[in-house]
Amino acid sequence: PAFFLVNKQGLLLYMSLLKLTQIVEPALEDIGYLLVRLNFSMQDENSNRQKRSKLQILAEPVDLSEMTVKDCEKISRHIATVLDVEDPIKVPCYLEVSSPGIDRPLTRIADFDRFKGESVKVRMRFIRDGRKRFRAKIAKVDENENIIFETGFGRITLGLGEIESVCIDPSKYFSTKSRV
Repeated sequence: PAFFLVNKQGLLLYMSLLKLTQIVEPALEDIGYLLVRLNFSMQDENSNRQKRSKLQILAEPVDLSEMTVKDCEKISRHIATVLDVEDPIKVPCYLEVSSPGIDRPLTRIADFDRFKGESVKVRMRFIRDGRKRFRAKIAKVDENENIIFETGFGRITLGLGEIESVCIDPSKYFSTKSRV
């Protein structure tokens, strides 16, 4: 599933994320969008500050066209209505909808096929060969749905379950050299 845990309440939050994904993903598809990632951060019950929980949805049009502010507004209105009816969140919550952005996270096997050849930043769930993070290019997805990356230190093959996060590396689009 395309979601990430954001706080320490482990299993409860995981179950909430599964339920939210089961509600949000088909609701987005109904209006022509794909769920890229869903984040849910619950308010800290030990905090003295009044802080609301936040549901963040990253989405993109099914036809992979450019995501606009109007798209975000449309999604926000639709998802807010669906969440009001389904009522999966029992605490006050902000809804935030946005495009995946230039450093788009890759969360599904289809994303890796789509962005084959792109430079990415990878964070693995566990250390392997002394590394947990690396930069690479996506070489391909094999017949077993393992992702093969080309790195400066050789080829590395990872299953989706071994990956904590992968996002497009936007650094090739920006120069750090000062301009005169």
